[in-house]
Amino acid sequence: FHNAPILCSASRRASNPGPGIAENQRGLTVDKNRMEAFSDGVIAVIITIIVLEMKVPHGPEFASLMPLLPVFLTYVLSFLYVGIYWNNHHHMLKLTASVNGGVLRANLHLLFWLSLLPFTTGWMGENHFQRWPTVLYGFNLLLCAMAYTVLQTCLIRHDGDDSLLAKAVSRDFKGKASLVLYASGIVTAWMLSAWVGMLFFVVVALMWLVPDRRIERIVSRHPG
Repeated sequence: FHNAPILCSASRRASNPGPGIAENQRGLTVDKNRMEAFSDGVIAVIITIIVLEMKVPHGPEFASLMPLLPVFLTYVLSFLYVGIYWNNHHHMLKLTASVNGGVLRANLHLLFWLSLLPFTTGWMGENHFQRWPTVLYGFNLLLCAMAYTVLQTCLIRHDGDDSLLAKAVSRDFKGKASLVLYASGIVTAWMLSAWVGMLFFVVVALMWLVPDRRIERIVSRHPG
């Protein structure tokens, strides 16, 4: 993640920081609540746009729903992914008191790749999991995961290596394993079979659906 230092860097001085902005030894900091609220709104819009890809059929029979099955399956998977990102984003911010300009940029970077999920989801669903739509979908998921890792890195750089978030994340085995599985799924969808490649993406989603108690344990020990 060679771009992480660029995204994480923040301005150190300002003649008049303005309301809601403070300055400490790590530079200018701002309240995290606005970033969290903005992110929640964007994620809600993303989920809404994804479901709009399922067009209402004209026929009254159940058979008229069958052509929508691929679109519905992609919606379910993308809904799970967006929900997982929202949940992890929320828990991650529970362990930080403030953010800086670098964190804000990293957060926008994550939201940018998440906002492309409705397009890649729709293209893959409409083309019934063909090779190139599936490859692009997997690439989108990979970039979302990388952007989330960059955001996590920026928060740790802002709060310090001894911060609660750094202790909760530790070696981040699941995050690193996810990147490997995404890359494997992309290569498999490209070289072997799109359906087999999709299995890698499903495995990652199921892996993150398993409750991760790392952050909950830290929060319970430091309720303040």
